[in-house]
Formats: sequence, C-alpha cells, structure tokens
Amino acid sequence: MIKEKAKDNTKAELLSRPVEHIDITSFDARPIIDSMRKMSFTSRDLARASDIYNMMLEDKSCSVFLTLAGSTSAAGCMQVYVDLVKNGMVDAIVATGASIVDMDFFEALGFRHYQGSQFADDKELRDHYIDRIYDTYIDEEELQACDHTIKLIADSLPAKPYSSREFIREMGRWLKQNSKKKNSLIETAFDYDVPIFCPAFTDSSAGFGLVVHQVERPDNHLTLDSIRDFRELTEIKIKAGTSGLLMVGGGVPKNFVQDTVVCAEILGKEVDMHKYAVQITVADTRDGACSSSTLKEACSWGKVDTTYEQMVFAEATSVIPLLASDAYHRGLWKGREKRRFSKMFK
Repeated sequence: MIKEKAKDNTKAELLSRPVEHIDITSFDARPIIDSMRKMSFTSRDLARASDIYNMMLEDKSCSVFLTLAGSTSAAGCMQVYVDLVKNGMVDAIVATGASIVDMDFFEALGFRHYQGSQFADDKELRDHYIDRIYDTYIDEEELQACDHTIKLIADSLPAKPYSSREFIREMGRWLKQNSKKKNSLIETAFDYDVPIFCPAFTDSSAGFGLVVHQVERPDNHLTLDSIRDFRELTEIKIKAGTSGLLMVGGGVPKNFVQDTVVCAEILGKEVDMHKYAVQITVADTRDGACSSSTLKEACSWGKVDTTYEQMVFAEATSVIPLLASDAYHRGLWKGREKRRFSKMFK
C-alpha cells in the first residue's frame, strides 16, 4: 500500500508542470521579423517565409492549406493553429493523426501534456504509465481514455465508409456537446467549416479505438476511406484555384496536399501548381527525401511553383509562433473571405 502511494506521488510529481500554449495575439513579432530580414542564415529565411505567408493572405484569390506533422501541438503550439483557423488565416488542414487525436482531441477531453526531460529514465516512466515525446510527458491512462472516446464516437455513427475529414467533423460535433476544454482545433474547425484531413488517421490513438470498434462489431462497423480523402482534398484544390501551402514538418501531410495538383491533372482538370509554399522542417535532404522532397524538387513533379517558395530549416516551435504572430499583427487577413470548404461535402 505504501509502495503504491509512493508510486502515485512520483507520477503526480512527474506530471506537475503542464505545457502552456503560446498566444500569438499577446505579443507582436513584427519588429523581430523586420530585424531578421536584415540578417542572414535561418533568420533571413524565416523573414522571407513570413513575407510569403503574408502574400498568401493578401492575395484574395489564394486559399491557404496548413499541414501539420511532428509534435508541435503537444509542445505548446496548439493555440497558434486555433487562432489561424479562427481568424480565417487557413482554409484547410492536412495533419498526422497524432496531431489531431493524441494532442488536440486529447486536450479537448480535459487532459494535458506536461513538461518533462529528454534525459528521463524511460523504464521508470513506463513503470508509471507515462509516455514521452522528447521532453514532454503524456499520461498513458488518459491516452487510453482518449482511445475509448474515439470508439464511442464510432459506435454512435452509421456503419459506412468515412473520409477522415468526415469522421473528424463528427468528432467536432461530439465536442460541441462534450468537450472539457473549449476552442480545440477540431471544435474550432467545425465551427468555421475548415476541413481537417488525416490521410494516415489510424496511425494515432484513433487507430486503437477504431480497432476495438471493429472487433466488437465485426458485421456493423465503420471504415475509413483514404482514397476518398484524396478525392475530396483534390476537389478542394480544384475549387480553390490559386493556393498556398504553410507546412509544419513534412511527411504524409506535405506530400498528400502537393499531390492534389497531379491528381487534378489526371482527372482532366487544369489547375495551377501551388503558387506559394513555406515549409518549416529539420529534415535533411541527403537521403533524397527531406521528409517528402524540397519545395524546388516538387516543382519537377508539377506540384509547387518556385517563384514564391521558402524552406526554413529550424525546429518549428521556435519559429512558427513568430511567423504566425507577425502575420496576425500585420492584419492582411482582415476582410479575407472565409472559404468554408467543409460545406462542399454536405
């Protein structure tokens, strides 16, 4: 009994410092970006990336796609993405399942991420049922509660194929009635009809919940249709016309949104390459990938124009708040028409 109490106390101590999400409206990054424009190396790259993002917002014909990979949402950037949606600064989102479920939906249920240490004893963390993302901790028991909630939502829906966008919208509808923390990215996107796609949706806590849903309902379960994801996102690109990409990380979300140009062409539709593109990444190019090609390389595939593109090789939590705050305070988003692309599929 004493051992169990000591174990509980140790876990409580390890999970005692919640991650706080940065508020881009509370500080004005314009002077920093203006100064960086006169510097060199990554600073000047970031300033040019900020200029390109502001060009996307100023171009009234441009629809902006945000892609999210990595763990920036768990690390304190969740509110950044919420504010971009709320203020009409992005029109569609393509993300990893972890960004949407393990991080955003998880916190909407009232759970938190915690500051920890990358030097922790991982065996000890496992003993306390604590998962680690570099120097950030998650309570595994709470994560399993998140899995279970995904299952409950799936159980409540008609058994049919869903695109990830469609299922995430149902998650948003559920949160409208049940969320413990308001203004999550999922719920905000639901409110503003901003579609969220997760092409690899089951590579997250959603996967565990949906597996249980399928096992318990072998003849009456829903499925996720990744081909429909691709078709729907391509339809958005066709309708959007001029488009810009703001990409945090790379991987599947990045390649997925870029491929819409090629898919539209194969469908016999004439669409322009993505006119504007910014990618923030720490990935390397020497393995021939850079987590799904550099932006210049994507031009050879007919995906991204190279006139207004900028790679920023930096850890995203250190630069995306500056870029977003700069754009917020320059105010080029004011009066910009909200696309409400989710309404295309009602």
